[in-house]
Amino acid sequence: MPARRPGLTARPPRAQGRPSAAETWRINRRLWYSGSRRRLYLALWVPNGLIVGCESLYVAYDSRHAGLLFACAATGMLTGDMLMGRFVPKRWRERLSAPLRLLLAVPYLVFLVHPSRPVAVAAVVLASAGYSAGLLLQERLLAVTPEEMSGQALGLQSSGVLTMQGAGAAIAGAVAQVTSAAAAMGVMAVASVAVTLALAPGLRADAAVEVRSCAPAGRTA
Repeated sequence: MPARRPGLTARPPRAQGRPSAAETWRINRRLWYSGSRRRLYLALWVPNGLIVGCESLYVAYDSRHAGLLFACAATGMLTGDMLMGRFVPKRWRERLSAPLRLLLAVPYLVFLVHPSRPVAVAAVVLASAGYSAGLLLQERLLAVTPEEMSGQALGLQSSGVLTMQGAGAAIAGAVAQVTSAAAAMGVMAVASVAVTLALAPGLRADAAVEVRSCAPAGRTA
């Protein structure tokens, strides 16, 4: 029997073999049919993809320092994910979810006024920390998904993120063609905020239902 490495536990596979295309489509339809999961998917896909559209314009915005902006975006994302995944207590995570989704977009509004380089760098780092909201949404997605479908639920989430990121870059490029890189970044940020605000009431209602459903019997949630 192979030795177990520290920190890893043995887990049986959730499924055997490779599912057919028809089976994958059937499970994806079932995942999407649930209103609570559908709202989570949209919150994971759309605001994220629109902000990737902002990032795709770094070279057009400042070709000399685009590498710095990309590095700052990676630093902000890493820092946010590490803090949220390792150090923030669970009781605070739901409270921070909505502010983090707004944090992902709002700092990019400063690009509309062509900020100085230090301000632009700070905005990119701060905004990229908002990507950590995805960890909280993924946590909720798994909580409302049957365990046997959790792997495909995350696969659908990943596919949607990649698709929307490509679409976000294409939309941002199209807007920049008729305006400017700075204006397009502002437009994408406003669109991301609008989507986040539109989805917020449904996500809050879903979270309240999840809390009540997890409350111990005999207690009022």
